[in-house]
Amino acid sequence: MIRLNNYETIYILKPDITENKNLNLVNTYKALINNLGGQNIFIQHRGRRHLSYNISQYYDGIYVQMNYQGNGLLVNNLEKALKLNNNIIRYLTITN
Repeated sequence: MIRLNNYETIYILKPDITENKNLNLVNTYKALINNLGGQNIFIQHRGRRHLSYNISQYYDGIYVQMNYQGNGLLVNNLEKALKLNNNIIRYLTITN
């Protein structure tokens, strides 16, 4: 049996993204986590917030937090997908 760790991933979307596109991205990443063996997926929309410093000419961003259980391979694949998405300006994954 593979031991699953608790992870929290937060990513920041560009502020000009539509609500529909935001929901599509959330569902895409939720399905990706599920397909890679992730469990207990909990997603929170943190809303639009002002950034402490500008990132790629943006002063605001839309924050999305994902809590889930998985392994290191899942996290590597998820972060690769986040890095390749042009609508995401920053992301961070930590273990709980």
